[in-house]
Amino acid sequence: MKETNHETKPESNVSKLYEEMEARSAAHKRESNELLRFFGGLLLFGAGMYMIFQNLVISSSWGMGSIFRIGGFNVPNGTIMIPILIGIALLFLCDRKLWGWLFIAVGIVIVIAAVILSVNIHWRTSNGWTFFIMFAMTVAGGAMMLRELFRSK
Repeated sequence: MKETNHETKPESNVSKLYEEMEARSAAHKRESNELLRFFGGLLLFGAGMYMIFQNLVISSSWGMGSIFRIGGFNVPNGTIMIPILIGIALLFLCDRKLWGWLFIAVGIVIVIAAVILSVNIHWRTSNGWTFFIMFAMTVAGGAMMLRELFRSK
């Protein structure tokens, strides 16, 4: 039988080591680029959302003595506090506090709904270029973040 020589040349070991180091370096660069792309997308998304919210004008008719409208019913602003007042009275009158807390919870939900429903949101006048940049930055940043989050490894 023929014997094989198991000795390797030192040059081949160095080249294998060099190739392995290059592969590790490329993998590290790819991972750092993914993180950079994610945070770049986050920055674009945040800047776009900031610009969009800067162009919204929010006003409310709450507390102006006006009549609040729930569905087809006109309700004066002060009367939506009645369930909360009934709940407070029931807390002090009854031994079982369940009904009092229930009235208070329903009253708080009604007050929060009344405040939210009385809010009016209007778009401030802006030029077309600003409008395009705001939404382009938001969409591009969101897409960059989603691409990095759902990239298959």
